[in-house]
Amino acid sequence: MGDVDAMFQVRLAVTENSMTSAELAAAGITPASIAEAIRSAPCAWVATIDGEVAGFAMVDLRSACLFALFVRSDCEGRGLGTALCRAGEQALLAQHEAAWLETAKASRAARLYRHLGWGDERDVGDGDIRLTKRRA
Repeated sequence: MGDVDAMFQVRLAVTENSMTSAELAAAGITPASIAEAIRSAPCAWVATIDGEVAGFAMVDLRSACLFALFVRSDCEGRGLGTALCRAGEQALLAQHEAAWLETAKASRAARLYRHLGWGDERDVGDGDIRLTKRRA
């Protein structure tokens, strides 16, 4: 629970899919809402470098959604996103036949997800796509 503020700071610092604190709050994403989600289910993982939170992932176990995966831009290229994605996938696919996520079609994140085997790409509008990953 002590990592929630650091997770929120990572979310604010990303360059792709960036949002201000006010925009996140309008979408219902605050340190308090993150803390509540973590309290209600084992749904979050953090990656650290030298003891500092460098990235995080969160899933919704009920809906089978990987809904957050962010890595600080100064920590990209070290495999953190891959490791966080795999952790989320493992949790989701332990309970569901398939997991899903939505991201911008032309994003670096979409390239990572496709590389990690997410597919069945569907357009959901506004330049975003839905990707699915099925249990092996």
